[in-house]
Amino acid sequence: MAHLREALWESGHDESVEVNQRALIDKVLARYSGEFTVFRELLQNSDDAGSSAVEIHFETLAYTKRKTDDGESEGDANASLLPSGKQDLPDLKTVQVHQWVFKNNGQAFREEDWSRLKKIAEGNPDEEKIGAFGVGFYSLFSVTEDPFVTSGDQWMGFYWKGDQLLARRGNTSKEPDPWTSFLMVLREPSPLPPAFDFTRFLASSITFMAHLREVSLFLDDKRLARLVKTPGHPKALGIPRGLKSTSPGGGMVVKGIQATPLHIKAEVLRWVYSAGTEKPPPVIVQAKSKQAPSSGGFFSNLFSSLGSTPSRASTPVPQPPPKPQPQVNLLEVNESSVTLSIFTADVEVKLDKKLEKELYRSTKKNPPARLKYELIYTGKDEYDDSKKEDDRYPYTTGSIFQGLRADLDGTGSARVFIGHATGQTTGIGGHMAARFIPTVERESIDLMDRNVAIWNKELLYVGGFLSRAAYTIELANIREVWNGLATAPDEASKEIKAHLCNRGLHVLKFFTFHPSTPSSTVSQLLQDAFFSCGTGTGQGFLIISTAGVQDAGEVRMPDEAFAGFLKNLPVIPAEVLAEAKLMVDVLQARRLLKDVTFDDVLKELRLRPLTEVETVAMLKWWITVHRSGQGHVRVRTELLNAAVMSTGTPGGPDEKIVQLSAIETFMNPKQTGAVIPTDGPLPEHLLPLSISKALELDMLVVTFGWRELTVIDWLKHITNAGLREKDVEHDLARSAVWAERVFTGISRQWPSFGQPVQKEIIGLLNDIACVPTTAGIKRAGEAYFPNVNLFGDLPTVAFPSAMPIKGQLERLLTALGVRKHVDLQVVFNRMIKTGDWTIADLTKYLVSVQTTLANEEITRLRNTSAFPRETYPGEDAEKNKTVRYKASDLYEPLDIFRELKLPVLDWGGQVKWRGSSEEAKFLYRLGLLRFPPLEVIINLAAGPDAGARKAAMKYFLDNFASRYSDYNPDQFGDKAFIPARDGGLAKHGEVFANSDWEKLGYRIVDDSIRNDALTKLKISEHPHPSGLVSLLQRKPPPTEAIASQWFAVLATRISAFMPSQLKTLSQMPIVPTRSVGTEKSVVRMLPPGQCYFAGDSDGQVHSKLFVYVDFGPQANSFLMACGAKNKPSVDEIAQMMLGDPRRFYSEVGGRLNFLMELRNLAANRRAIAPATFTRMKRAQILLGSRRVKTGASKVRDAAAPNQDVDEEDWQYEYDLRRAEEVIVADEINSYRLFGESIFTAPQEDLLEEFYIDLGCPRLSRLVREDYKTSSEIRGAKVAAETRARVLERLPLFLHEHRHENLRFTYNWLNSGNNFVVKTFGKLIVTKSMKYGAKLLSQEREASAAAKRDGNGPAQLWLAGNTQVDMYEVATSLCHLLFQNPRNNDALLFMTILSTDLKSLMRRGYNVDRILRQQQAQREAAYNAAREKMVAETALVSDASPALPADLPPSQSLLGNAPERPESTAETLVSSDSTPRSSLEDMRREHQSQPPRASSTASNALQHLMRRFNRPQSSSSSSGGLPAPNPGPMPRPSSSTVTPLSNIASNIDTAVKACREEKSDLVNNRKQMQTVKETLDEGYCDVSGYSRDLHKAGDMGGIPVFVSPDVLDRYRTQADPKRSDPKRGFMEDKHDPLARFIYVIQELRDVYKLPAKSLHIFCDVGGELIAFNREGSLYLNLRYYEAWHDEEVSAGDRSKAYISWYFTLAHEIAHNLVQPHNSEHEFYFSAICEQYLVPFARLLS
Repeated sequence: MAHLREALWESGHDESVEVNQRALIDKVLARYSGEFTVFRELLQNSDDAGSSAVEIHFETLAYTKRKTDDGESEGDANASLLPSGKQDLPDLKTVQVHQWVFKNNGQAFREEDWSRLKKIAEGNPDEEKIGAFGVGFYSLFSVTEDPFVTSGDQWMGFYWKGDQLLARRGNTSKEPDPWTSFLMVLREPSPLPPAFDFTRFLASSITFMAHLREVSLFLDDKRLARLVKTPGHPKALGIPRGLKSTSPGGGMVVKGIQATPLHIKAEVLRWVYSAGTEKPPPVIVQAKSKQAPSSGGFFSNLFSSLGSTPSRASTPVPQPPPKPQPQVNLLEVNESSVTLSIFTADVEVKLDKKLEKELYRSTKKNPPARLKYELIYTGKDEYDDSKKEDDRYPYTTGSIFQGLRADLDGTGSARVFIGHATGQTTGIGGHMAARFIPTVERESIDLMDRNVAIWNKELLYVGGFLSRAAYTIELANIREVWNGLATAPDEASKEIKAHLCNRGLHVLKFFTFHPSTPSSTVSQLLQDAFFSCGTGTGQGFLIISTAGVQDAGEVRMPDEAFAGFLKNLPVIPAEVLAEAKLMVDVLQARRLLKDVTFDDVLKELRLRPLTEVETVAMLKWWITVHRSGQGHVRVRTELLNAAVMSTGTPGGPDEKIVQLSAIETFMNPKQTGAVIPTDGPLPEHLLPLSISKALELDMLVVTFGWRELTVIDWLKHITNAGLREKDVEHDLARSAVWAERVFTGISRQWPSFGQPVQKEIIGLLNDIACVPTTAGIKRAGEAYFPNVNLFGDLPTVAFPSAMPIKGQLERLLTALGVRKHVDLQVVFNRMIKTGDWTIADLTKYLVSVQTTLANEEITRLRNTSAFPRETYPGEDAEKNKTVRYKASDLYEPLDIFRELKLPVLDWGGQVKWRGSSEEAKFLYRLGLLRFPPLEVIINLAAGPDAGARKAAMKYFLDNFASRYSDYNPDQFGDKAFIPARDGGLAKHGEVFANSDWEKLGYRIVDDSIRNDALTKLKISEHPHPSGLVSLLQRKPPPTEAIASQWFAVLATRISAFMPSQLKTLSQMPIVPTRSVGTEKSVVRMLPPGQCYFAGDSDGQVHSKLFVYVDFGPQANSFLMACGAKNKPSVDEIAQMMLGDPRRFYSEVGGRLNFLMELRNLAANRRAIAPATFTRMKRAQILLGSRRVKTGASKVRDAAAPNQDVDEEDWQYEYDLRRAEEVIVADEINSYRLFGESIFTAPQEDLLEEFYIDLGCPRLSRLVREDYKTSSEIRGAKVAAETRARVLERLPLFLHEHRHENLRFTYNWLNSGNNFVVKTFGKLIVTKSMKYGAKLLSQEREASAAAKRDGNGPAQLWLAGNTQVDMYEVATSLCHLLFQNPRNNDALLFMTILSTDLKSLMRRGYNVDRILRQQQAQREAAYNAAREKMVAETALVSDASPALPADLPPSQSLLGNAPERPESTAETLVSSDSTPRSSLEDMRREHQSQPPRASSTASNALQHLMRRFNRPQSSSSSSGGLPAPNPGPMPRPSSSTVTPLSNIASNIDTAVKACREEKSDLVNNRKQMQTVKETLDEGYCDVSGYSRDLHKAGDMGGIPVFVSPDVLDRYRTQADPKRSDPKRGFMEDKHDPLARFIYVIQELRDVYKLPAKSLHIFCDVGGELIAFNREGSLYLNLRYYEAWHDEEVSAGDRSKAYISWYFTLAHEIAHNLVQPHNSEHEFYFSAICEQYLVPFARLLS
């Protein structure tokens, strides 16, 4: 291709690329959208040329002609065409201008300048110049067609020739002119630019010009305005400490900052002012700010719940009416001036070479090494002067310098200057100027170009840095002045501080960042730099506050909640918050300005004491905090520890400093005011009453933890020894008057005090002498009431005021212990010791005064040994009289206590003892015993005296309910006091009530007390299980007879044993078994876990392998609980087999029974422990068979070696082999070739899968096939026919194998050239395999073979020299289709391939699809011909030709009927077999057909009926998928018939394999296999059912599960009782569930299924009727409700029985065979046959 291009290039010719210059310039000018663009560019060019002065002339046509006619120079203004009077002057708004002349006195054009002038897009390469793009001059073409330039002694003019711009250049005839002039003759006369607005534009533009100092504006010969700029001397300023002067990219470094004053003077005719302005007044945008917080800092959200008042929309301020304009001279010159401060940053530029290169590419000039960044700042005074100047003008225009004044309101008048003003605003109050790189139209900063954006962003950082530095410098100046006001008078200081605060506010407003336009990124980057440059150490953010200029970290937001007590904390002034709210919000958002924090509160509280008013404010604030839920205890503690208040007169004698942390109480005048005199001494911890009365008292409790001052607190204070010693006047022990006041106050509220309070008051007053008496102030216990006159020298109560002692005062004194009777000790001293009184007399006296006895006196009586005891028989009476006892040591004088020989009170013989008398009751009160304690009576029952022992036991039992109900036998476990049947005494734990335990050697309670043994003596009826375990371990039953008795007794206590104890017993050798030897019987002890019960059918087979016992039904139940089993488990059988496989083989009776055992292991594979299963893989336990030729066959084989051997010519030999030595014969042809050399597994699906799990290899994977062919026969008819037949019949075959893992799908095989059939002359197949050390090989001719190379097409090779054998075709294709093909697969496929369609239909196959496809092909051919004919005869003008009348309905344009999907390999759904989706459809289908258990169960039922009725012919299946081939698939012929016992054993295994579901969540995804989207297995395939099932509850012992969508329906119910969706489902479906459970429980009994193997589930949709999950059977309630519930509720259960009978049989068969294949149907039929008789009984 490159060579061809070069050849073509050589033969071509060159042509120039043309540019339409007019269109190019127009497009460039279209991007210039700003005002005064021409003058903006010319002013910039003038400044670049070093001009100091510029003149701008607007000339009318008349003036131009006059100049031309008179030959005047352009600058001569001596002759004027304009009149001088106002009334004659033209209107500046309407005067028509003919041409513009722009003149500057800068450097004359050099040759390179003239050369660049005529070149577009070639900017000035000088990096010190602003111009960059080379298109500025061409802005002149926006107003003129032929600009004319003169400079020095040369000129250049431009003109158009068509669309081509040309330039002509020459020399002037005059001397070189110091002025460079640009003459622009306008395309057509136009009005003068707005004179005032243009003058204001010039004032702004001249500000940042480097050289330009003066600009004059002329109309004809009248100078309308003159602007003169006078810069001052720059003052160097230091860079504020802590600011980062280097830009983030490191490309720019600020080396210094200087401030330069700038004075601009304007001389403007009033004529200009009279013309007015066309610009609307600036719109002040009120920035939306957040609501000011109502509280600060640490508690910023305490009062947020109070809400905020919605702000009203601001009302637009109406424009002031125009000021009246008096008659003035319009040619009068109005002089004005402005003084500005320009902050300039000296910037050093250090860019990397790559960026410099990219910037040069973009701007055609190198970036400068140093540059300046300038910022105009207008101070507060200058700003105010400028505002006042606006009011001096009689016009509404305002000042000429209004554009230079600070933009404090964010109107967008502050611009970015790149030599001149651009359209980009800064966002702050002042203009900025720097060497930004603009966009081509020079209206905004270029932030789009990646490299240019880097330069501009670095510059914007410098701008933010310069703004921060200027801000900091201004505030530092304010702070310096503020701090110097310490010596100024207060009034003067206050006024100056107000002015300084306004200056600080002005600075804040100036440097508030508003959104910039047109790019908001500019102000955002400036703001980011403004704040980020000051994050270095040592530099805070200064801000004006109520305490002057402070670091923002020390200033807080104002908050009324703290205003009452935080007086010294610097906060934002109110005027700042109101007028600079936007800046304040930004500072808050950046966390530079914070709300008041708790630390701020603590800091001020620690610095000074609070006044009482401030203390009240502080406490009220904290109460509000607490109410908001944030009054944490720790924080409150810190607050009170820091707070100090001052009470009394400051500096006076009554001033007192109180620490709030010492406050504990406050006084409630309503409660304790009447008791506590406030003029007396009060506790130090009491809050002053002047403060507490201003607060809510109840909040003091909950907020501060303070409590009301109680009388107890007050009493503790006044009874304090230190206080009483200092204050005699208020000493209770020395001032009777004070004591009387105290008693009087307390007595007023004595009844209202609670008992604990009264008790504490008594305790406080009893400790000191406080009761005034006739003998002085005494303790209360030493004083007597005045009415006690038994002795004359008693101290009686006497108050100084002689008030009577009655009422509450008497009760108070009584409670204090003032006596009303004489001390009992006196009575004892005078009466008892003299012998004048008997016990009866003494008791009678005590009863008479008992109401006046104090508790202490009663206690003294209890502890006094003053009572005699009756003399025991045979005891010395005289000696006994001298001994006295306490009342609590004696019993009342009754005969029963004398019989028990207990110490009895000696009451005497004069007075008879009566237990109900007052004297007896008083003695009981003193402790006289009325009955012996429990311990005493038990000791008597265990004593040596038989009489007392019997009486004690009888007394205990008789009085148990009333006196000894708290008897606890554990407290007397070491005492033998219970009579036993053997005549002795036994301890409580050694004796039992049930006599059966005597057989095991336990002691039994005596018969005389047996009735009370359990209830009163609390004797156990049975020994504790742990004791029984110990007994059996220590002494097991020695013989079978004893064991039978023991086990029968133990069986009654099975429920008492814990599982761990039963497990221990299961491993303990406690079962005596008898083994018959050669000479004599020997008893051997075995654990129950190794014993099995005789009588099981399998016991006859296993009797020689396992130990079988029988001790009787009751004893056997105990052994079963201990681990004995009815028969060995599957794992135990496997372990027994592993122990000695050959002995096991012999003991079970040979091959047939050994195979039955293997089937049992296979069917219950999950019950085998993993460790056992691993051992089985390595052990010689698998039975294999090998074919051996008979003698006759050997003779025939010798005569004809290649002749096939008949089945009867083979014999089989068997052996036990390891898994790796037994091969699963899954390929019949290979088995016929190598069967006599290998051991193969039994040909049963159940056993083959089991063998494979154990590691047996498949024969198909061991055999290798190699093909040899002759030449290919192309175009053979047999190849095409075979391919068509395979593709036609393959879907019927694949329908039976939807569980298989296909190597490829039917759709893939049927598309393109993925299936190729070839024919060869001859086809030879060589099969070889390696078995052990043998290498076996066989070669034979074949009629068909299939192969596939890698991912290529599937190929079927046919032999042309023989007839095609469909069996070989089927076998070869099965090996390609399936990963694990089976023998029956090839037989079934062969039958489908070799049988005609009608025969297949008679056999139950759904061939309607094939017939419809053939019919559709014929119809398609007919319709194609018909459409062709219609197309040929149709007219072009016919818009829509009519359809043929006989067009098939399927091609109708109406499209009412849905399109029928085409059948695929996985889904073959005919028109009448589409699955119904709704329950109503299912009901109709169920009513029109016999009950069926599934989508394939109908086929199975038909198959079962064919087994019984043997119909000669039948129609195709009316519903569902194509029926499987009836009956089991053919197997290799065998001379033996499988015994019915083997089939019955397998069925029994399948039934017993059903189990209970243990989980509450059935997660079906854990069993998912690879199932294609189109796979539709029917009613019982759960592999594609991905929804989880959740257990909703149980009913009748059957768990009920529901799908999540059912729960969602019940969860969205509005009924409140449906808050639990599972409960709602169970309540809603209670009746249908009950009826369904009744039906399936009856069927469970028919099949004799395990009790908990059935489960019910319910979903919302789908075709899953039932499924088998690892042996757990699940039945769908939704199908039962749709099909049978109505009939069952009406009493007819027959149809429900029939339907669910077959459903259960179908699912039980899955315990033996997982897939739906012929073997599954065989077992399904066998199960139905076996249980048909009990089912018939159920139906009858």
